[in-house]
Amino acid sequence: MKRFTTIFYLACFLANAYSQSNSTTDSQYNMKLNAGVITTKLAESKAFYTNNLGFGVTFENEFYLLLHTPNREAEIAFLLPNHPSQQPFFHKPFLGQGMYLTIEVDDVDSIYNVLKKKGVPIKIEIRNEPWGDRHFAIEDPNGIGIDIVKYSPPQEE
Repeated sequence: MKRFTTIFYLACFLANAYSQSNSTTDSQYNMKLNAGVITTKLAESKAFYTNNLGFGVTFENEFYLLLHTPNREAEIAFLLPNHPSQQPFFHKPFLGQGMYLTIEVDDVDSIYNVLKKKGVPIKIEIRNEPWGDRHFAIEDPNGIGIDIVKYSPPQEE
């Protein structure tokens, strides 16, 4: 009986250890995503995001620019192509297609009006979607579409 009890406790211990290691494998990493764009347009990108969207500069040097959203919850980076400090994997420039960013805001109409007054070209006019979003879209100097959205639940009819 003593041997059975020992084996039982050992089995329980191992099962508990396995389940903890298995669950922490899925969520043990604290991650923060920051998109990076390889481009020659560092100055244009800085001006666009800081002047139009209120981003701040987190870090900047002659080949790299890191910007943050006004609330500092997200960042976007810009890197010169073919820079000798970077590995060849990070040399090829973004070609201006196939990428978009979504910026979620509390007051999409206010931001829309501010950007219109600043003369920022609106690529998709402000609109309500059947699934509840109210949004519009602009384009950054690199050709990246930016969807500025206020998420809302769909209205019942």
